[in-house]
Amino acid sequence: MTAPDRTAPETGTVAGDAMDVILAQWARERPDLDCSPMGVVGRVTQLQREVFLAQRATFARHGLDAPSFDVLAALRRAGEPYQLTPTALMRTALVTSGAITQRLDRLEERGLITRGRSEADGRAVVVTLTEAGRTALDGALPDHLETERGMLAGLSAEEVAQLAGLLRRWLVSLGRVPGATPDAS
Repeated sequence: MTAPDRTAPETGTVAGDAMDVILAQWARERPDLDCSPMGVVGRVTQLQREVFLAQRATFARHGLDAPSFDVLAALRRAGEPYQLTPTALMRTALVTSGAITQRLDRLEERGLITRGRSEADGRAVVVTLTEAGRTALDGALPDHLETERGMLAGLSAEEVAQLAGLLRRWLVSLGRVPGATPDAS
């Protein structure tokens, strides 16, 4: 998936987008307000939709959805024996306990994970990636990465690194760091 070239041939600069139109309208109608935050947040919102649609199509080709992929990926990244507690998964996904329980229920029904008692502490529950879950994740991962690579094709490697750094800084400033309390989403 290659992004279309949106460079204006006469200037060599990137062509305007819908947010430029919106910002110009606000500048005309409310010149007393600095609407520049809309330029960032509005574009992030539009990109969120584009990413969601692209990922949904990619995951669907593999019989998954984004929440399922996230859980399977967290277990796979944990390494052998591919186990985590539901609490660790909740923290990794930055979701509530109710949301992680729903995800685990669906994955267990499909045979992609199992839940059982920890051998180290019989009171603790552990979630384990099954062979079928590992196969599903390992099959989807290269396609997922190619989808993301295609979405970033309009940026240079340096721009991708710069954007990642800026987004990291923004998320950290909002408290989105490992171990943070998840929101209600």
